[in-house]
Amino acid sequence: MSMSVAAPQAKGKCAEDTIFAANNRANALAEKIGVDKVTNGTVGSLLDEDGNLVMLDVVQKSYKALIPKEIVAYAPIQGYPDYLEAVIEQCFGESRPDGYIRACATSGGSGVLHHVIHNYSEWGDDVLTSDWHWGAYNSMCIDNGRKLREFELLDGKDQFNFASFKEHVTDMVSKQYNTVIIMNSPANNPTGFALTEEDWDHVLAFLQDIIKNKDKNIILVSDVAYLDYSGEKNECRKFFKKFGNLPANLLVVVSYTLSKGFTMYGQRIGAMIGITSNADVAKEFVDVNQYTSRATWSNSNSAAMKAMVNICKNPERIAELDAERAKYFQLMKERAAIFMTEAAVADLKILPYLSGFFITIPMTNSKAVCDILERQNIFLVPLKKGIRLAVCSVSKKKITGLAALIKTAIIEAGAQQ
Repeated sequence: MSMSVAAPQAKGKCAEDTIFAANNRANALAEKIGVDKVTNGTVGSLLDEDGNLVMLDVVQKSYKALIPKEIVAYAPIQGYPDYLEAVIEQCFGESRPDGYIRACATSGGSGVLHHVIHNYSEWGDDVLTSDWHWGAYNSMCIDNGRKLREFELLDGKDQFNFASFKEHVTDMVSKQYNTVIIMNSPANNPTGFALTEEDWDHVLAFLQDIIKNKDKNIILVSDVAYLDYSGEKNECRKFFKKFGNLPANLLVVVSYTLSKGFTMYGQRIGAMIGITSNADVAKEFVDVNQYTSRATWSNSNSAAMKAMVNICKNPERIAELDAERAKYFQLMKERAAIFMTEAAVADLKILPYLSGFFITIPMTNSKAVCDILERQNIFLVPLKKGIRLAVCSVSKKKITGLAALIKTAIIEAGAQQ
């Protein structure tokens, strides 16, 4: 037995991220035999048609315009005031909800999720999300002494499974003081699915009803990491308006990140945006979360915040930003259309994809299927119940014919859909 000096709650922690592991293997092979001979469908970042990592031109220019002080200075713990204003404006657009809205800078969207789990659930609590979710949700819960609980995202008609959601929330509210729910929509990772406006109406009406006249709270986390590639700018934001005028014991926290919309993946900058009808809850939101920031990473990336501000204070740069995003949104739509059309021909089932970076192919024995594909220099991400394909990173040329190859690998592996 190996020696350990870790505290009891930390013993045994060890994880190699499946996504980064597959990406590392793909990159190593590409260096050896050439990028053109490798299909890397693991990367959760925008790549152009030549396989180059995209950094939006307007963002590059904004970075180059920074002065030394903006790059190296310590930022306020909560974040620069003009950054927080820009985050709120960029997130909500024309659909800003009514109520007290407060924001705190975080280390990407991950920082938002950490803070919500840490500050709004108790040790041993369940935290609810859908069965199709980003794997790091589970790691964050475990590392904070919580358990991730899953409702079924899709029903038998491939629509939002409100019945499953309702069942789990009802049980959690009966047992816990606070119920934290993480809803990754629109452009769900890994499926590309999104709740409709009617789905949101049902969800919010139910959540209000179940805690009415009770000493219980619900904290609803709206994870919108892929918002800027989920549809027309104003249309895809309309659901935000529904978060206004909710009861004081229903707090909505939007997890906003600059990783995707501003292509600042490695800069690790985002913001948690609280929406509440109660002034005390709004003040507490800032107090407890900036305290946890100070106790975790202290303050956030100054240069990234200033680069965003320099874009958002200039209408011409905002127009340039919107145009670039629209271009890459269209590119992903074209890639996804190729794959979905060929999947139908190959009788390859995929989960309902509406927008975003990823498409998911449901199946058993996903690891074996991915192993077979890797022998053909095709790298995808195996999940518990399927395989994730990053349409954000696979060119139209390489995505052509991929559905048929996946179908053949499923048959060879003896997997079932």
